[in-house]
Amino acid sequence: MSEFKVDAITNRDGSYGPEVCGVTTFTSSGLTLPSGPTEFRKQNGGGRGMACIAGAQNSTATINKVEIQTKGDATDFGDLTQGREFGAGFGSATRGVFMGGRLSPDAVTTIDYVTLSSGGGADDFGNMENSTTFFEGCSNQVRGVGMGGYNGTIRVVDITFVTIATTGDSSEFGSLSAAAASQTASCSSPTRGIVALANAPSISSEVNIIEFITIATRGDAQDFGDLTLARRTSTSTSSDIRGLICGSEAPTTTTIDYITIATKGDAIDFGDLTDARGEFASASDNVRGICAGGNSAPARVNIIDFFTISTTGNAADFGDMTYNSSGHMGTGDNHGGLQS
Repeated sequence: MSEFKVDAITNRDGSYGPEVCGVTTFTSSGLTLPSGPTEFRKQNGGGRGMACIAGAQNSTATINKVEIQTKGDATDFGDLTQGREFGAGFGSATRGVFMGGRLSPDAVTTIDYVTLSSGGGADDFGNMENSTTFFEGCSNQVRGVGMGGYNGTIRVVDITFVTIATTGDSSEFGSLSAAAASQTASCSSPTRGIVALANAPSISSEVNIIEFITIATRGDAQDFGDLTLARRTSTSTSSDIRGLICGSEAPTTTTIDYITIATKGDAIDFGDLTDARGEFASASDNVRGICAGGNSAPARVNIIDFFTISTTGNAADFGDMTYNSSGHMGTGDNHGGLQS
């Protein structure tokens, strides 16, 4: 039998292809085969690249869909079961979860979930132990965690969690160690969750404290380091290695900090957003991060910025959301987590 050899297969536009599960199988150097469970297959070290940005001020229930790997405007995904703002978002490769928030003027216990691959409205997941708003969430694909917040009367130290693949009410995880804090920013690696405390009245109006948890193990948060700038209403997103804390509404800033999640220490300057703002959402595909919407006082905006997480430098324009607002919740199919 004669030997059969293929040097390259290209798409009609001359690019290499085809793709299987988001992986370019034929490249200039040979054949690449996707491996592992379908939901965890990654392209160029990243996730499949889909994010959901949900809710906003004025009891908005809208969910926007963003394809992170391709610049462009967001599209409609569906609606939350309850319009609300300032809740926590996190997820897995297949499911996004939106926890708590505020149906002004009251904090709520609602937990919704969406199936990221299907589109359509959210479904009921369960309820939080306590009404909570002004907080963020993160996950390790299995467990989703919300940290800190405001219960309608006081700022809280509570850390609460759910198992993403199931449904049911949240359970106690532990407590923040430094102080009660609301308007926090959170991100994660597959093992460690990060929270940047923001508004802690027992210390000062805005703080620069960063704490961490091991997501698989219940317990209290521990000191990680400090931000370059004390602030609140930031948002945070991450790759498996690096976390970025972006922007702020008080003080109004374009500042982006970064940390190496596995190594405790102070944050380092990364660059700047295209517009100074806070009260917004973020997500990532493990390679590229996005920040969406926000309060750019006095106006609320529909801006989406993006950056490459492994580098440093200023964010660039990505596209626009379908609506101008702030107080969003965000999640993506990377390891989730991520919003204001």
